[in-house]
Amino acid sequence: MTSTRPYLVRAIIDWIVDNSWTPYVVIAADAPGAEALLDYATDGRLVLNVSATATRNLAIGKDTLDVDCRFGGRSVHLSAPIGTVVAVYARENSMGMVFEVEDGDTPTEPEPPSRPKLSLVK
Repeated sequence: MTSTRPYLVRAIIDWIVDNSWTPYVVIAADAPGAEALLDYATDGRLVLNVSATATRNLAIGKDTLDVDCRFGGRSVHLSAPIGTVVAVYARENSMGMVFEVEDGDTPTEPEPPSRPKLSLVK
């Protein structure tokens, strides 16, 4: 099953930019696969201004979000699993979308419910 998250993230960012707003992305830096981002996070969340004036080389792939940005005057390349993107919104009005953190495992079919069991009560 292919995740729609990268397409939604890209579409929302494009919609925000088309409306002349500032796109922000929130990443769960404490999620598996994103631990390297904790140095830049507050309360386990990394909030990034991903506008063209604030970042370079924003790439939203099937599995990762990659971007070159600056923290404390230092240029940094960030790569985060796409499943750790928990929100995309416009700074000016907070319009956007919120997602749940994905665990990165492939989805499995839910187990069928067990058969009912009857027992004799005396």
